[in-house]
Amino acid sequence: METSEYGFDPTYNYSLQQLLAVTTPTEPKNFDDFWQMRYQNALTINPHPQTKIISENEQGWRVFEISYTSTDAFPIRGWLLLPSTGVIKRGFIVGHGYGGRDAPDFHLPFTDAALLFPCFRGLGLSAAPSISSEPYWHVLHDIDQRDRYILGGCVEDVWLGVSALVQLFPHLAEHLGYLGISFSGGIGALALAWDQRITRGHLNLPTFGHHPLRLKLPTLGSTHSLQQYYKIHKKPTLNVLRYYDAALVAKRIAIPIHCACAVFDPFVAPPAQFAIYNALAVTKQLFVLTAGHHSYPEQQQEEQKLLAELEAFFASL
Repeated sequence: METSEYGFDPTYNYSLQQLLAVTTPTEPKNFDDFWQMRYQNALTINPHPQTKIISENEQGWRVFEISYTSTDAFPIRGWLLLPSTGVIKRGFIVGHGYGGRDAPDFHLPFTDAALLFPCFRGLGLSAAPSISSEPYWHVLHDIDQRDRYILGGCVEDVWLGVSALVQLFPHLAEHLGYLGISFSGGIGALALAWDQRITRGHLNLPTFGHHPLRLKLPTLGSTHSLQQYYKIHKKPTLNVLRYYDAALVAKRIAIPIHCACAVFDPFVAPPAQFAIYNALAVTKQLFVLTAGHHSYPEQQQEEQKLLAELEAFFASL
């Protein structure tokens, strides 16, 4: 794999065996209380989902605009896909990377499902004047305030998305899954640890794992922004980030999880990805990707194989 364009080795010289041995950092004493309080508060909020039809049939789907209210009365917007024909038997919350989302994914192999594609606060359709939509700045939004840090709000956007989906389709209450990639892989781990309404999850190239380690590894994108900020505000930054560590919450996830982790990734360091997978103490599956956030010859073939695995993994949903 070509590395000269990055100025560092995106494998960080970790073998697969070493990646599978990465452990978790020390956790704050009130970690559970912090998150349980936020989750219980989120459950008290009525998301008031609103939908508007965009297309009656696009690639086999009925396409809707959807909006719902999250915590702090934040308006979340996105898309809802429903199958053009047949019965809706299950539902999925589908997250997005730090680049946001400008359209739903039509290629997912879940043709009997309601698919909710929310844009997390400050990003995509949920952009707001007070929050930068640039990953470099979004990831720093309110990082000096543990209870206000933007990642917590994004986790709550997932929980309220679940509430919205269940409100629209009550019969799906026991049949919900989550799919998250990169940014939403890490956000998903933080959300799934507390929300038992989701019964299966997939985390693809998940970020926000093992902050003490990832802050030391040369990385591009939003992590680089965190690293630059951390150099100036070391202790207060780590004190906040400890509460938003996807590897720490992974130990608390109680549902089957499918992970896709890369051994080469210049944007989400592989040791941080594998720290999340390794911490899972539940039924889990691992799909090892050749690379993440980087094009490679066998990419399309691997993605097709991954989709086939996900179709089988979520078949019981």
